[in-house]
Amino acid sequence: MSIYGYVRVSSKEQNEDRQMIAMRNVEVPEKCIYMDKQSGKDFERPMYKKMVRKLKKNDLVYIKSIDRLGRNYQEVVEQWRFLTRVKEVDIVVIEMPLLDTRRGKDLVGTFLSDIVLQVLSFVAENERTNIKSRQKEGIEAAKARGVVFGRPVKELPDNFSRIYKRWRAGDIKAHEAAALCSVSRSTFYSRVRDYERELNGSDQRTG
Repeated sequence: MSIYGYVRVSSKEQNEDRQMIAMRNVEVPEKCIYMDKQSGKDFERPMYKKMVRKLKKNDLVYIKSIDRLGRNYQEVVEQWRFLTRVKEVDIVVIEMPLLDTRRGKDLVGTFLSDIVLQVLSFVAENERTNIKSRQKEGIEAAKARGVVFGRPVKELPDNFSRIYKRWRAGDIKAHEAAALCSVSRSTFYSRVRDYERELNGSDQRTG
């Protein structure tokens, strides 16, 4: 029997120290700890897949909490069943002793574990949904206060109108006009579109 540990954080900025400490406390060998730094929305994770390929019957996998395995309710339940019934490995959720497949392998024990798993998986996905909803609400509230997201727009030179007219007349090429404005050619075209929309809007208002 080999012992493995799986660690996941949602981004490269997040810290995995607590999960690593938990793995060391249950004596998972350092070389057998697999870690992904990406979302738990699905199981398309390179290190998780690598660990699963190594798993053999009766091996043991530790995870700190069920949301570290994943946050998609249906996929977590399906993956759990794949690991325990197809790969025939045991799983221990460190923070939830009821989710220890080494115990209660009879019908009642399996039934209870399945119920707990489904409840916790639902809670994990629901929390993910709530987080996304709160982020969206926060962004909308910030925009309402006038907060601007993304890169600041580079100011165009005062003589942009003259450069634009020369470019439209064919006196200079786009890359020359962009250089005179100190922007890239793609940015120049983008600002031209904005400028022309503004001109058209002014014409409609005055007309």
